[in-house]
Amino acid sequence: MQIDKIASAFRIDGTPVRWNEFGNGHINRTVKVYTDTGREYVLQRINKYVFRNPVQLMINAKAVTDFIRQRVSDPRMALHFMRTHDGLAYHQDEEGEYWRMCDFIGGFSLDAPESEEDFYQSALAFGRFQRMLADFPAHTLYETVPNFHNTPDRYLQLKESIRQDLCGRVAGAKAEIDFLLERERQAGTLQRMLDRGELPLRVTHNDTKLNNVLLDKEERKALCVLDLDTVMPGLSLYDFGDSIRFGAATAAEDEKDLSKMSLDLHLFEVYTRGYLEAADLTETEIEMLPMGAYVITLELATRFLKDYLDGDLYFKTAYPGHNLVRARAQIKLAADMQTKLTEMNRIVAEVADQVRQKNI
Repeated sequence: MQIDKIASAFRIDGTPVRWNEFGNGHINRTVKVYTDTGREYVLQRINKYVFRNPVQLMINAKAVTDFIRQRVSDPRMALHFMRTHDGLAYHQDEEGEYWRMCDFIGGFSLDAPESEEDFYQSALAFGRFQRMLADFPAHTLYETVPNFHNTPDRYLQLKESIRQDLCGRVAGAKAEIDFLLERERQAGTLQRMLDRGELPLRVTHNDTKLNNVLLDKEERKALCVLDLDTVMPGLSLYDFGDSIRFGAATAAEDEKDLSKMSLDLHLFEVYTRGYLEAADLTETEIEMLPMGAYVITLELATRFLKDYLDGDLYFKTAYPGHNLVRARAQIKLAADMQTKLTEMNRIVAEVADQVRQKNI
């Protein structure tokens, strides 16, 4: 595989002279390319087995980043995908693999926050992402993963897996099945509100973890959002909720000791403050933020449980029963969120009011 030939398919400054493997991602191969003019670029092969339509994926990513770049003063606050000599945002090599290339932005990312400020900065980054794309026509984006966050559809899939019981695992997961099915109506709340036009369709990131935020090396402030592979039309509440589910939980999403799993209300407040300071949401969206965290946690639990019942076909597992452990951890977190919804609603209302007063 000739990296220099692939890199030269893009309109870059100079000629590639050296390159090295870059980053620690597990899905796409990433290479840092250096040119004879001193410019640095990031070249990435899109995993077409994970992302079945790389062309649509890159059309989405390019449209969104071009839109953001028109709204920032610092070029580091938006990814810049290079075009090929044919004017495309991607290059298909002789082996049929798809590649993309962007400017290298100096900075760093974290797998987990090392302080409350790191979590706050991630909230600012995803809030800004939402605000800068508020006027983008979300309906024009491809839905690269159909029904990705259609929670009622996820429940239908779970119930079909229960009915088929292909691996004979249903009997051993009765408590988890009962918990989720008892909350099916609640879990469909956001989708019904979207269907009724009560929540706006927005551009959503759909993988709002801290490691997808680039931080400035010197000031440790958020620069931009990375990894736009799952950018699609959706609800802001799912993006917010997934950040809370992952970042404000007191244990890992596959923690076996369920006594360790709960929602940290202080971290919930930290993230909520950063997100509302940066985002531009409707009053209904703000009011429903806690429900976003609760619903996305239920949804992920259904996905883990379905995969366990199906024989662990989707999520990579490290040991037998791993997906059941994951489902139980998310169920425990959802149960804790349910008991704390009143307090979560109070926090959101207070933070929203403080942000409004600050902006007057």
